[in-house]
Amino acid sequence: MATPKSRLGRGLGALISSGAATPKPAAAAPQSSAASPAVAAPDGLAGYREVAVHLVEPNPYQPRKEFAAEALTELVESIRAEGLLQPIVVRAVGDKFQLIAGERRWRAFQQLKIKSIPARIMTSSDASSASLALIENLQRADLNPLEEAHGYASLIRDFDLTQDAAAQRVGKGRATVANSLRLLGLEAELQGYVGKGLLSVGHAKVLLGVENSAERLLLARRALEQGLSVRALEELTRHKSGGTGKRRKMPGATAATLTDIEKKLTSHLGARSTLRHSAKRGRIIVEYEGNDDLARVLEKMGVKL
Repeated sequence: MATPKSRLGRGLGALISSGAATPKPAAAAPQSSAASPAVAAPDGLAGYREVAVHLVEPNPYQPRKEFAAEALTELVESIRAEGLLQPIVVRAVGDKFQLIAGERRWRAFQQLKIKSIPARIMTSSDASSASLALIENLQRADLNPLEEAHGYASLIRDFDLTQDAAAQRVGKGRATVANSLRLLGLEAELQGYVGKGLLSVGHAKVLLGVENSAERLLLARRALEQGLSVRALEELTRHKSGGTGKRRKMPGATAATLTDIEKKLTSHLGARSTLRHSAKRGRIIVEYEGNDDLARVLEKMGVKL
C-alpha cells in the first residue's frame, strides 16, 4: 500500500509525520530534583535525540516576536516540576541546530541552565521551516494579528510565493491570508494598536475602508478613547463619510488647496473639519462628539470658557 504523502496544509502533526504511525515520546515522570528535570529522548525512535542547548539557535523565520515573561516563567516552573512533556523540533544547520518549533521550551531550558534538551531532528528546507514555524504558532493561537500578517508576508517575500501558494503552505484560505496582509497597509501607529490588542481586527477592517490617512488615525484614537465597538466605529465612519462626497467647484482656490487646508485643520483640531469656500464668503464646519469633545476642540482653538 502506498505511503500517504504529507501536505503542508494539514498542520504541524502531518508535516512532521513520517507517513507510518510513529510512537509518541513518553511524558517525563515528575522530577524530585530541580537540577535536571528533563526527560531523556525516547530510545529506539529515529529522529529523536538529546542535543546541547547551546548548539540550538532561534529560527530566523519565527513569526512570533513577543514572548510574555509571565507565561515563560510558568513554563519554567512546569518543566522544573514535571519535566519536558514535548520535545522541541529542530533541523541541522552546519554543526548546529535551528529551531522549527518549541522556542519557549528552549528558552525555559536556558533559564533552568540545563545543558541538553530532547529534540526531534528533521530534514527541512528554509521554506518548509518557515511554514512549520508559522503553522505551529497558528495552531497554538500564539500569534497576534500583526505577527500573523508578517508571517504570511515573510513566506511570500522570502520564498517568492504567491498568496495562493502561501495559503496552501499553512492550510489557510487565500481570502484569510489576503485579509491578514491588508493589516500591513495600516499606519505604524495603528499596527501597534492592533498588535497590542487595543484595537481588534474588526476595528482595523473598518479603518482600512477610510482612504484619508489623517482621518483614519483620528478615528482610531477616538475609538480607543471612547471604547467604541466595531459597530459603533462603523456608524461613526459612515456618518463622517455621509453626503455625495462631491466637492462643489470653488472660484479662487483649487480643490487640492481646499483639501490640503481641510487636512491641516482636521489634524490640528483632532476633529473632522470641512471647508466651504467661495471668492466672497465661506465657512468652516468642525464636527465634535459631545460636551467633552467640544471643550477639547475649543481649547485647541484657544477659546477660553
